[in-house]
Amino acid sequence: MTAMDGGEGVATLRAVVGRVAQLPEGARTDLVRRLPVAVARTLHDCWPLWAHPGQLPGREDWTLWLIRAGRGFGKTRAGAEWVQAYARAHVSARIALVGASRDDVRQVMVEGPSGLIATARHGERIEWRPTTGEVRFASGARAFVYSAGAPEGLRGPEHHAAWCDELAKWRHGEATWDNLMLGMRLGERPQVLVTTTPRPNPLMRRVMAEPGLIETRGGTNDNPHLAAGVRARFVAQYGGSKLGRQELDGEMVDDLTDALWTRALLDRQRVSMPPPFVRVVVGVDPPAGADGDACGIVAVAMGRDGHGYVVEDASVQGRSPEGWARAVAGCAERHGADRVVVEKNQGGDMVESVLRAVSAAMPLRLAHAVRSKGARAEPVAALYGAGRMFHVGAFPALEDEMCGLTLAGYEGPGRSPDRADALVWAAATLMLGRATEAGMRVV
Repeated sequence: MTAMDGGEGVATLRAVVGRVAQLPEGARTDLVRRLPVAVARTLHDCWPLWAHPGQLPGREDWTLWLIRAGRGFGKTRAGAEWVQAYARAHVSARIALVGASRDDVRQVMVEGPSGLIATARHGERIEWRPTTGEVRFASGARAFVYSAGAPEGLRGPEHHAAWCDELAKWRHGEATWDNLMLGMRLGERPQVLVTTTPRPNPLMRRVMAEPGLIETRGGTNDNPHLAAGVRARFVAQYGGSKLGRQELDGEMVDDLTDALWTRALLDRQRVSMPPPFVRVVVGVDPPAGADGDACGIVAVAMGRDGHGYVVEDASVQGRSPEGWARAVAGCAERHGADRVVVEKNQGGDMVESVLRAVSAAMPLRLAHAVRSKGARAEPVAALYGAGRMFHVGAFPALEDEMCGLTLAGYEGPGRSPDRADALVWAAATLMLGRATEAGMRVV
């Protein structure tokens, strides 16, 4: 089976596997079950046979390999298989496993469904010592867990190789990277593999500019082994948006130069444990037309500290008038809202009647927009800049729209920033006091 590890043997078998993969699931499973156990195991353990081109470096004379790709591309599997192969070939190797946190390394890189334990060959023993953060391979090679949240842990240790996962979300990225690279001094050619979904931050740009870099780029659709239903769901939810371009297509998505919000600002204004709330306002941007339009529904709370906190994006799409009205009522009830502010420019009295039919007791206030979307959003964006507005957790679809709003108009995903509009109605009512400051009139 040695000959099958490369060259014409792999190409031939890859073609066979491709044809088998096109069989109906039942026939494919039956065929695999009829194979002799030894043959099935050999096929399973031949990674170059199953890998798609983006999961292999293409050559061996590299020092830094960056896999910059979308979710579901197979980055983790590629990283684990490369580490396994390196450990087999270098019996005394010291390998660094670096993630955003030790838990990320354990849950994804070591214990995950595509991690080191899962990708070991049949009969190949891997010893995982979670208390010390050490992986011992059958060859004698060892790998060590490091967290980007504690860059000093990499100050001193030396390594032959390193696998760095999700570098774009490292908390202390620059310091961690520097300490890691200063320790890459064992062997004739230390190698570092980086697997990450891209984000436009300084460390990503620095790594991309490293001399001698080889780079693999790709998206969710490049993985033939990902279930078609999963791909379809991802595309339906995020396709065409900036978030989708980054998370699915693996593109480096920069902020608009004149955007009212930036992703760095939103990341700065993000918390996990807000203070107790004293009141909640739900903002609503009703659908402008047919059932396929979105209804923006965002709940914003005021904390005891006087700051605003976005607590839920309950926006819905493709609902009937009764459907989106029930979504509004549900959001208000969940958060005990004392006011629901609804834009009445589109729909007028019909909007009020639809909402009243669902909840007669809803604390409803109608608002009329008297300025453009960008002009209305500007004073709310200023609250974020002043450190007075926060997001409790992450709201990807909402934040994508926010980062597409400029004073001149909207350049984000979709036809209209329904979620961002709803946020503006709620935040302005709650935080600005005089509604006219946000370009609206409450009636």
